[in-house]
Amino acid sequence: DVIDGTESENDALIVDWPLPKHCSVPVWHMHESFDRLEMLLEFPRLALGSSGQFSVVGDSKWWNRMSDAMSIICDADGMPKTKLHGLRMLDPGVFSKLPLASADSCYVARNSGMDSAWKGPYAMTGRYSRAVVLMERIERHASAAYWCKEAVGAYQNNNLFG
Repeated sequence: DVIDGTESENDALIVDWPLPKHCSVPVWHMHESFDRLEMLLEFPRLALGSSGQFSVVGDSKWWNRMSDAMSIICDADGMPKTKLHGLRMLDPGVFSKLPLASADSCYVARNSGMDSAWKGPYAMTGRYSRAVVLMERIERHASAAYWCKEAVGAYQNNNLFG
């Protein structure tokens, strides 16, 4: 994909893609139109990418755009019409509110190497130890089962518990 590219550039990549639709995952970039988003829902999995003026994952502008996108992606019950993959969305404050089937990020790689961010008497001293702590933090949370706009702003999606 062309992250900050045009819709026509990204559509051309889909046209030139050699694999069939059932094993392909296009990316909808958040600066792109909702018409393109609707078109991409015909794929069995869709990646969501933060870009343009919505490049800061988790800020209020990002959540407003994501909320609008989820109203297109999900049915009236909040269930996605296709499987979703979140790009750069491994922050538990983000993925616990979105009905993602999968996500990826450089979160652990970046933050386990930031020595200055780990302070205090219980700070992990080695990069490997810090990576384990971050991975455990991620694994303690689940992706939301369905989209619930009201969960945005709360740290945890309490709808997971009924």
